[in-house]
Amino acid sequence: METTRLSSKGQVIVPKSVREAHGWKAGQEFEIDDLGSSIVLRPVNAFPRSRVEDLIGCTDYQGPKHTLEDMEAAIAIGVAEQFSKGVQQC
Repeated sequence: METTRLSSKGQVIVPKSVREAHGWKAGQEFEIDDLGSSIVLRPVNAFPRSRVEDLIGCTDYQGPKHTLEDMEAAIAIGVAEQFSKGVQQC
């Protein structure tokens, strides 16, 4: 566990190893949750905003149409494969 100190201006420095582990750069904004005896810093916009242009390829499926039953069967097969490998999902 790393430690840091509150400056006279109310600033806290997040240790470099933590910033690098999370990919935080200068200017990163955080939401702050006050939990009484502690606080939680949560990065704002942890994921870049998606644009329609970035997602349009997902809608261009040209193969055969699948029914809900087809999709449920495929999911069941995937779950069975994961179960047989010993992979547990939460």
